[in-house]
Amino acid sequence: MHTLRRSAALLALSVGTVASLPALAVDELHYNQISLRAEVSQEVARDLMIVTLYTEEQNTDPAKLAADVSTAMNKALAQAKEVKDITLRQGSRNSYPIYDTKGQKITGWRERAELRLESSDFAALSKLTGELLTDLKMGGMDFAIATPTRKASEDALLKEAVTAFKSRAQLATDALGGKSYKIVNLNLNSNGYPQPYMRGPMMMKAAGMDSAPVTPEVEAGTSQVSMTADGAIEVLMP
Repeated sequence: MHTLRRSAALLALSVGTVASLPALAVDELHYNQISLRAEVSQEVARDLMIVTLYTEEQNTDPAKLAADVSTAMNKALAQAKEVKDITLRQGSRNSYPIYDTKGQKITGWRERAELRLESSDFAALSKLTGELLTDLKMGGMDFAIATPTRKASEDALLKEAVTAFKSRAQLATDALGGKSYKIVNLNLNSNGYPQPYMRGPMMMKAAGMDSAPVTPEVEAGTSQVSMTADGAIEVLMP
């Protein structure tokens, strides 16, 4: 009986040892692995102009106030639709009460509505903006990188980043005296595509205060965008 128990125990130990062999193979240590990072960058023009205009009115009659604001926005929309290659987006529209000095009684209402214009044709949008400023006010003038431009630059930078990573991998292999290398993992990430930035408000106010239509001067500038390649290689020794 004791012999049977001892045999069963030995069998269980043998099975356990065999079962652990695949786990050891999976967890086998990899030597000569090196983490590397390569980064490439380029200047990309901000080729999308974004203008935010708004109207703001005040009235004791909320219905009359809403009608006046709607009339102003509808007129601006109709005028903007006459210009080609300009994307129109209606922004936020808010109304809120105005209280007396004691803050207890409502004495009137104020309402504000925004119109957002986007275009890669800076000249056309600048001209339209100057015309609309006779009735509306300037909320902001921003510049961004258009989606097609961003995608094209990302594709170009991706190839450059991979090439730069492979170049560093070869340098590291040569430094260690290896015969070749294999890529263990590689991650690619893009950076530097900024949110639109706002032009100086004082310059925009000066354009809006003139009684005649003024075409705002624009300087879109560029943004430096980059692509990083982070990864690891395993150097194969002779």
